[in-house]
Amino acid sequence: MPRRSGTFVTLFAAALMATGVGTPASAETPLVETPMLQARVDSGELPPVAERLPDEPAIVTLDAESGLLPGRHGGQMRLLFGRAKDVRLLVVYGYARLVAFNEKYDLVPDILRDIEVVDDRVFTLHLRRGHRWSDGHPFTAEDFRFFWEDVILNKEASPTGAPAALRAAGQEPTFEVIDELTVRFTWDVPNPHFLPALAGANPLFIYRPAHYLKQFHPRYRDAEELRSLVEAEGQRNWVALMLNKGRQYRTENPEMPSLQPWTIQTPPPAERFIFERNPYYHRVDENGRQLPYVDEVAITIASAKLIPAKAGSGEVDLQARSLSFSDYTFLKQGEKTNNFNVRLWQTAKGAHIALYPNLNTKDAVWRNLFREADFRRALSLGVNRHEINEVIYYGLALEANNTVLPASPLYREEYAKAWTTFDLERANAMLDGLGLDRRNDDGIRLLPDGRPMEIIIETAGEDTEQTDVLQLVHDSWHRLGIKIYPKPLQREVLRNRIFAGTTLMSVWSGLENGIPVPSMSPEELAPTSQQQLQWPRWGQFYESDGNAGLPIDMKIPRFLAQLNDEWTLATNDRKRREIWHDMLAIHADQVYTIGLICGVRQPVVVANDLRNVPEIGIYNWEPGAHFGIYRPDTFWFDRAAETAQATD
Repeated sequence: MPRRSGTFVTLFAAALMATGVGTPASAETPLVETPMLQARVDSGELPPVAERLPDEPAIVTLDAESGLLPGRHGGQMRLLFGRAKDVRLLVVYGYARLVAFNEKYDLVPDILRDIEVVDDRVFTLHLRRGHRWSDGHPFTAEDFRFFWEDVILNKEASPTGAPAALRAAGQEPTFEVIDELTVRFTWDVPNPHFLPALAGANPLFIYRPAHYLKQFHPRYRDAEELRSLVEAEGQRNWVALMLNKGRQYRTENPEMPSLQPWTIQTPPPAERFIFERNPYYHRVDENGRQLPYVDEVAITIASAKLIPAKAGSGEVDLQARSLSFSDYTFLKQGEKTNNFNVRLWQTAKGAHIALYPNLNTKDAVWRNLFREADFRRALSLGVNRHEINEVIYYGLALEANNTVLPASPLYREEYAKAWTTFDLERANAMLDGLGLDRRNDDGIRLLPDGRPMEIIIETAGEDTEQTDVLQLVHDSWHRLGIKIYPKPLQREVLRNRIFAGTTLMSVWSGLENGIPVPSMSPEELAPTSQQQLQWPRWGQFYESDGNAGLPIDMKIPRFLAQLNDEWTLATNDRKRREIWHDMLAIHADQVYTIGLICGVRQPVVVANDLRNVPEIGIYNWEPGAHFGIYRPDTFWFDRAAETAQATD
């Protein structure tokens, strides 16, 4: 991460040191045409590689000491996903970003040539001259102007204004086009969330392919023509049409230009999606080969429950999605027969599995209970984490709360251990002290309104691991006089029920970033997102700048929001560190989420001939983008080497 200070900071020099990305070591390095594209070049359909790359491409130097070697072009990489919507994960894995996290979690330029930062308020973005979209059209400041003026400032397209990462102290930035390759965003106060949002797994896209999307915008299209097009496409209005045609994250439109390493070729609905290499991709290796190395990515849609079996039978080249630690033994058995190996990567979530009491549930009786800190503490004391670790994870996991991990410089043991000792006697006494001392004939406690204390815990239902863990929780909580019923749901249904306040309690993983440093945002610890399942309506209120959701109506969560705002305005890491510890201490004491277990390893299946996939890695969503931080555009197949070499 760049230093947060009152001085001018440029990320360009950091990029050269941290990733080997910058200008070529030698301008004489010959460029190598991609064999897959040679026929199109020969026919004149495509220009040669020297004309497809930016004038200053991003040069990737692979570190042989880390086992990373320059590769060869060719091959098809096979993946399995459980839902057609998950094709968006190729944008996650592809990880082409304006700025990106490297493996040290420093922010460095990627799509951008460089970026200048002053006081965390003024961000000047410099594009690469000659960089083009996947259809060959120039990528310029016009794509940023279109996003700002024609999308964000258009009240029909953006009725709630700019997204949260583009607001600082509630204010939107001033946007300027400096020249064809330079734009600037300026805030009156610091906005330290801006660059990490650009580098996110689901990134903040502050540009659009203007040349393509203008045909769907009333400013650039005849009104009658646009109305006819909306009707022909079966959309409600031009906004829905432009959104449908122009998704950059959930990529579904083969006609939509992209800056990612691979572009979708298969329109939905389908059970198999093909992504082909972007002929204008901006990165090139030290030997003059344009990335990505792999020509195609093939994504097959299969039931999530079948993916471990399919991976174990050799139907993938790279797979972690829908695999869990419980699959490890089975997968190891298939290694020799099916030409792959299984690696166990670290995970960086604050908890592998956590319970989320919904403090915004519509059920007033349960809502009042969930808002009692002693009730949440008693539930945590009633979980036998050691039993979960031994029975489900062979004793290899960490028995701790939902907090930062030992690898973080912010880790303190008291955060991890607060209210985690299995103590049924104390938990029962605390519940009695809350006036919950009446029980029915089955020994189940009664709520203040006389209903039995039965909690439906809703899950995404994508594997049996959560159900197995919840069965152990069921047994120990039953001894508290609380009965639980796991209820699997489709992921979208689950989230919608939580957002609506219908869900009482849900199960999910913990903090996305369990290995933060003080310069990383603590916003996960404050009500800042609808995706925070313990207080979704408060998070929605924050995200929408008060246009949706509910204002925070509890003292301590309000204080967490205040601390998060103070972190944003802090000018040094000492103050940011203090704020982090204040927030972590509050969470440890208040138990807004009940972490059950953490440090569970992630199985990663890798084909034996797929190179440059790290033996030891961290599998994390934010920061990390799962495989993205390791740049899958540099993965390559040995089996393609002879053919590629002969053609080259």
